This record gives sequence, C-alpha cells and structure tokens, in this order.
Amino acid sequence: MATATAPDTLTRPSVDPEEVEKFSRMAADWWDPDSKFKPLHKFNPVRLGFIRDTICEHFGLSGATPLEGLRILDIGCGGGLVCEPMARLGAQVTGVDAAEANVKTASVHAEEQGLEIDYRHGVAEQLLEAGEPPFDVVLNLEVMEHVADPHAFLVDCTKLVKPGGLMICATINRTPKAFALAIVGAEWIMGWLPRGTHRFAKLVKPAEIRAALREGGMEMSEPVGVLYNPLNDQFSLGEDIAVNYMAVAQKPSRN
Repeated sequence: MATATAPDTLTRPSVDPEEVEKFSRMAADWWDPDSKFKPLHKFNPVRLGFIRDTICEHFGLSGATPLEGLRILDIGCGGGLVCEPMARLGAQVTGVDAAEANVKTASVHAEEQGLEIDYRHGVAEQLLEAGEPPFDVVLNLEVMEHVADPHAFLVDCTKLVKPGGLMICATINRTPKAFALAIVGAEWIMGWLPRGTHRFAKLVKPAEIRAALREGGMEMSEPVGVLYNPLNDQFSLGEDIAVNYMAVAQKPSRN
C-alpha cells in the first residue's frame, strides 16, 4: 500500500474531519453486502455498468479487458467497491481515500483477490501538490457530499484529468424528494445507513457540479438519474435526477 502525508497537513485540505471519522468507524463493513453499505452493493451493478459503458464509448474500447492501458483514479474510493472491478477490466487503478481505515480495508481485500491496485491514504490536493501525472479517467463517486468545500474539491479534481479525459460523478441531489427518500427513508425508516450519513445541506445540485467543472475547463453532459424500485428491490437508470444521479464531464483535447 502506498503511503502519504496525513491529510490534515495539506495547505488546502478538502477533508471534513467529521466525515472521515464517520466512515472510519464503518470501514470493516465495506465488503459485507448486508452491512451499513448494503445500498451501495445494491446500487453498484448499475453504477459499474454506466462507468464501463461510458469509458468504452468515449475511448472506443471493447473486449474482455477493455480498459487496459487506461489510468483511472477513484477519489474517495472507500473500501474499493469500484476499484476492483475497474482493475479486473484491465485498468491501472489508483484509489485514494482520506480515511486510513478504508484504505487498509481496500488494500487487504485487493490482495486477497490477487489484484494490484495502488491504494493511498490522502486527498486530491495531495496528488496535485506531489505533481501526480493526470489520469485518463477520474471517478468522483458518492464523495463530494462529504467534503468540506465541494466546489473547490471539484475544481481540484479537474486538474487530475488528462486532456481528452473524463470525470464521472455520482451523488445525491439537494431536493425535497432526496431528503424524503435518501435521508428520511433510507436512514431514519429503513435503517439502510446510519442516521447522519448524509446531511441535507451538504448535498450537491447538478448546476453546482457543472459550474465547478466548467471553472476547471471541463464540460458536463446532462445528468442521468438512478432510480430505486422497491417492488423488485433493484436500481436502474432513468430520467428522474431528483434523488441519485450520475454525470459525465470531458476535458477538451489539446490541439
């Protein structure tokens, strides 16, 4: 496992200490589909399919390991639920998380699976300050609603994308419907996540993401909704972006 300077020593830390502590307490449960991360396990197949198809279409890739040759950064990687599938598809994956416990969990699980993934304890600003070469794809999944300053965080993340590369974002919208379903429903009633996992004021609207990415020189496409059907207990893609949504942004190629 790669090591790095502690996140709180950065000149511009995006990390929210309360959020790091929250997810550190849950780190051991990442790979248990019946744990506090049950919603992510349910959501992951749809999310992974969207990510794979988007990358393959953008770069014109196909085959059993279509992502071979691509460098992918998963910022806020948690326990590695996305890093491992990306590695199996052939990508050279770097996973970064501000919670050291998450990185340790991810590293141990990847080793058990025989996967080589570059896991690091840190944040986006560290990569920039260390002069990390930009990536073909930056995955920004369910993390921006947990950082101290989402706008600054997203602008920093754009600097980690190569010209011609992609950033794929996934988060929860700041709407009354999201409050009712993602917070009251999922946390208070269903108990899918511990109460307080999401704070309504920290949720991020698509227009806010678009503005930050544009400031960083990237253009975001129209977001796609991720919908939950309680009748079949499954997630699917759709047009309704009022709760969960994903969006793709592209950095122009150099002339």
